[in-house]
Amino acid sequence: MGSTATTTVPTNAELMEALAAVGAAYFQDFAAAAARHGLSSSQAKALGAVQEPVPMRALAGRLGCDASNVTGIVDRLEALGLARREASAGDRRVKIVVISDQGREILSLVRGEMSRTHQSFETLSEEQRSALHSICLQVLPVLSGRQ
Repeated sequence: MGSTATTTVPTNAELMEALAAVGAAYFQDFAAAAARHGLSSSQAKALGAVQEPVPMRALAGRLGCDASNVTGIVDRLEALGLARREASAGDRRVKIVVISDQGREILSLVRGEMSRTHQSFETLSEEQRSALHSICLQVLPVLSGRQ
């Protein structure tokens, strides 16, 4: 007689715990790579959020922080030559954050140096990678409130 494999469907709580653990491990890898380039995780995350020009207030929303905190983050990025502020063409009172070529290069280096993250993705088959990407794209709008 053969044995039958049973699959237990994880509960929402189990999924939340697994997602939190993956997110925390990813964040640690990201923060360590950013630190090697003299950036805080918030500064590196801001670089990732300004791949296209973004108003300061919208950047605060993307980073999940107060607009006053974004000022300090962008000040540091400007001092390092990684981003700059420009006045909005439509309203000169609105400041737009623009990533510099050097900022793009540093962000690419940070992402490239996330060795634990790269190693974890390399354990997945092409089908698993596709499934994970699809699942992330499915749940992200709900989690981010952009349904």
